[in-house]
This record gives sequence, structure tokens and C-alpha cells, in this order.
Amino acid sequence: MNDEKRLARRLGLGDAVVLGLGSMIGAGVFAAIGPAADAAGSGLLIGLAIAAVVAYANATSSAQLAAVYPEAGGTYVYGRERLGPFWGYLAGWSFVVGKTASLAAMALTVGAYALPGRERLVGISAVALMVAVNYSGVQKTADLTKAIVAFVLASLAVVVYASMANPTGTSDNLSGLTSGGTRGILQAAGLLFFAFAGYARIATLGEEVIDPKRTIPRAIPIALGITLVVYASIALSALFAVGPDILAGATAPLDVAAEGVNSWASPLVRAGGAVAALGVLLSLLAGVSRTVFAMARNSELPMWLDAVHPRNRTPYRAEVVVGLVVVGITSLADLRGAIGFSSFAVLTYYAIANASAFTQSGSDRRWPRALQVVGLTGCIVLALSLPASSVIGGGAVLTVGTVLWFLRNRAGAG
Repeated sequence: MNDEKRLARRLGLGDAVVLGLGSMIGAGVFAAIGPAADAAGSGLLIGLAIAAVVAYANATSSAQLAAVYPEAGGTYVYGRERLGPFWGYLAGWSFVVGKTASLAAMALTVGAYALPGRERLVGISAVALMVAVNYSGVQKTADLTKAIVAFVLASLAVVVYASMANPTGTSDNLSGLTSGGTRGILQAAGLLFFAFAGYARIATLGEEVIDPKRTIPRAIPIALGITLVVYASIALSALFAVGPDILAGATAPLDVAAEGVNSWASPLVRAGGAVAALGVLLSLLAGVSRTVFAMARNSELPMWLDAVHPRNRTPYRAEVVVGLVVVGITSLADLRGAIGFSSFAVLTYYAIANASAFTQSGSDRRWPRALQVVGLTGCIVLALSLPASSVIGGGAVLTVGTVLWFLRNRAGAG
């Protein structure tokens, strides 16, 4: 490939882990816990464990594949190489569509915590700012993400303290783990999976990672493990503080869990929620734009998106176009609907990743095939357990993408 079409390798292990943390920490604890509590009550704790198991299986598949195919695009590339062009395209389509919805959800989360009542205006401004940062180079993205993750972890420590000190807190709020039923727990797992999916950002940035065969398989499990510990601590403390019913009805659930302690806690939690969502926006914009760039490079999206900035070495046209689309969705979207829709599309993406990893053998195999079976089965079950509107909407969008692919290939054959 022409060097002018290649992205620069500038990210080490620490950078890759931090970008993964920036993609995950924030989405779940600040946005998805409310819908998960609505689905399963305190049973969201079981859902969190299920989501973590599926995420780990998916993470090992992504790491195993990324070590062999260290290119921008993630499962879009893996599906093409292991299963065929259509499956790679479907993975790319699912990722771009699903993660574009995730970006809108995170933009709205910034607004919900930073300036309630002005969520859309604040969200649109946040998208524009993060596009500008990504445009200036991937190293600046990594550097800013480090600062964001440090601040968010500090604010989450405040959430745990304030929630456990909340005078309304009681261990009774943790009872009734199975009151939501099996479907409710699985639905909560599917919604919380939305929060774990950030580890894929490490794989989609594979073309910019130094020594990807060593770095990516190490970075993904590290980032996922740290995130799980953080999520479990936050979920337990928030449930203890106010119970599942209050969390289910809140647009800023962690602020509600912490606000009963001291006047200083609520502003810190709101700041943490806004900054956490900004971190997800920053790294997720980078991942989606790289997948768009990879698909354009293979002529499966408009070829003019296959452009690398001559100085910054970033896919600048793809970044700008993704940002404009997200601004449009943020102007219209509902936060909880965006989370459910995104979960369905992203679970489809990882189902293809697991199927791709299952076909690997010999020295390319790092984990047993049983993990890929767990991941594939889990993705299918969780996707179909989501709210009906998410399943129908996600299925319709995947159908549209499939039709477009066959029409394009028929036209090419003609």
C-alpha cells in the first residue's frame, strides 16, 4: 500500500490501554445503569456479570485477530479475511451504524450531566470540539484521553464514597436480584454490554499501534479488567444508596445516588459524568472514523473518504463526515433508544468477530475455541433480549445495509 495512505504507528501499550479505558469508563456507569435498572432492578448486577463474560470472550477474539491483522477497521478487516467480503462489510456497517448511535448517546450524556435541559445544544458543541481534537492527530487524542480518564476515575471515587454515605442507603436495595426475571436480566446485560464495547477501539486503531502483535493482545484484557472492577463498585454503591427504582427513572443516575450527602458531591459527580462522556466521544470518534476510512479504502463507502491528512496522518475526511452525522442524530435522538439500538448493532459486530476468530488455527490461535463459542452465543442471545424497538430497528438497518451491498455488487458485476 502507498505510504501516503498509511496511518502512523505512534501508540504504545499505555496509550492503547488508556484509549480503551476512555472508550468504556463513562458509558456504562453514567448512562446505561439507568436503563439496566429499569429492565432488571437490582438484578442488573447479574446482568453486569453476564455482560462481562461475553465482553471477555469477545475481547480475546478481537485480540487474537488484531495480532494477525493489525490494520485500521477492526472486525471489518477480520470478517473480510476470515469469512469473506460480505461478512466483513456487514461487520463494518454494524460498527459504523451502531457506534454512530453510541456517539449520539454520549453527546446527550454530556449534556445531561453538564447542563440539564440543554442536552442537545451541549452535546452538539461537544461533538464539534472532539472532532477538532481528533483531526489534529492520534497522539493528541491519546494524551487528552489520559487526562480525562484520570479525572473520571477520581470523580467515580467520589461517587462510591458519596453513595455509600448517603443517609437513605440500605442493603435492602440489593435484594430481589431475580425479580426482573430471566428476560429482564438478559436485557440488562445487553444494555450494559454497550458500556464494555470500548475495548474494540484498541483493535480498530491497530494500524497506529506500535508492535501490534504484542501490544494489542495485552492492552485489551488489561483495559477490560480495570473497567469491570470500576463498574461493579459503582453499580453496588449506587444501588445501595437509592435502589433500582430511582436509578431507573433518572437521566443522571449517579448524581441522584450521590446528591444526598454533601453539597460538594453533586457538582463533582456531574462534572465527572460530563468529562467521562467526553472521553468516550473522543476515542469513539477515532474508532468509527477509522472504520469508515478502511471501508472507503476498499470502495465499500465513497472513495473520497479514503484520505489521510498530509501533516497529521489522520483520516480527516472520515472524521469530519462522522462528526456531521453524529450532530444530526444528536439533534433528534432519545438517549435510551440510542443505547438499545447501538447495543443491537454492536453485538452483531462482535458475533462476526467471534465467528472469524473461530476459524483461526495453528500459531494464530491464542485462546481456545470454546471462548469464541461463548462469545458468539452470548452476542446472539443478548441482541435478541433487547427491547423490541431496538431489535426491530437494528434488524431493519442491517437489512438495508445487506440490500445495498448486494445491489452494489450486482452493479459491479454488470
